[in-house]
Amino acid sequence: MARQLDEQIVARFPVGQRLRVLDVGMGQGTQALRLARAGHKVTGVEQDPTMIAAAHEALAREPEGIQGRVRIVEGDGHQTGAHFTPGSFDVVLCHGVLMYVEEPDALLAGLARMLAPGGLLSLLVRNADALAMRPGLDGDWSGALAAFDTVTYRNRLDLDVRADRLDALSATLAGIAAPLQAWYGVRIFTDNAPDGAPLPPQEELEALLAAEERAGRTDPYRRVAALLHLCGVRD
Repeated sequence: MARQLDEQIVARFPVGQRLRVLDVGMGQGTQALRLARAGHKVTGVEQDPTMIAAAHEALAREPEGIQGRVRIVEGDGHQTGAHFTPGSFDVVLCHGVLMYVEEPDALLAGLARMLAPGGLLSLLVRNADALAMRPGLDGDWSGALAAFDTVTYRNRLDLDVRADRLDALSATLAGIAAPLQAWYGVRIFTDNAPDGAPLPPQEELEALLAAEERAGRTDPYRRVAALLHLCGVRD
């Protein structure tokens, strides 16, 4: 997914421009630190104290110059209007957050307001149109049948969460003046890999990543991905 995000950034901003990035639900800061290393100024928003502590710990291991490009704000994604001025970011990330939000439209509208004209909104969501794939490939036929008629599921943290449909999110993005410009599938061939599984040898890993990358851009494969990466651009 990092390659997809970089592709969209390169396509929409002059090479070398130092971007203002807002990472909502930054977790332990993996994406924020990667973008800061690339020279961008990143503000991360996170409400989980454990994740905030992990992000600060990871940031403390970085060189001083990178530390100076990252700001961590404790808060909820719905509160961006209380912390930031509308139009003050070039890129807004919201990855792995919408599945925990019961009604995401207000959150998305608030994030779109944070974007400057031409700014990029990057979303990573669970694909509601493919919820039957994981139980089906595991041989859980009753679970697969039930998944066709719902947008909720139980994730690997044993939490009941929700997924989003591509068409519905596309309509939402159009309605908040950040229409969908590109979308990708994520975790097509590897979704059923167990957590913590050891990485394959380097040559096999490179082939696996290349296959995932190709499938994530290609129909019909991307439509059955576990996750969708959507990129909208502010009018």
